[in-house]
Amino acid sequence: MSEYVRSTYLGQYTDEVANMIAGELEAAQIAWSYKQAGRFTKIFFLGEWGTRLFVDADRIDEAKRIAEQVVERTDPK
Repeated sequence: MSEYVRSTYLGQYTDEVANMIAGELEAAQIAWSYKQAGRFTKIFFLGEWGTRLFVDADRIDEAKRIAEQVVERTDPK
């Protein structure tokens, strides 16, 4: 029997950063899913520029910390 997971929006990231975040979420055993904009969606809808990640709502705080850490590591400041 599979466990029901309620998801919530984590954020929108470049495809590369979303992939790194997903790896960290898997390592932390946090359930996640994604929605990636297609070519035409990116052209016609300016808000659809990257990959949107969704995570287990019960672990959103942990997932946010993970995402922030990944973004900090990849930010070229």
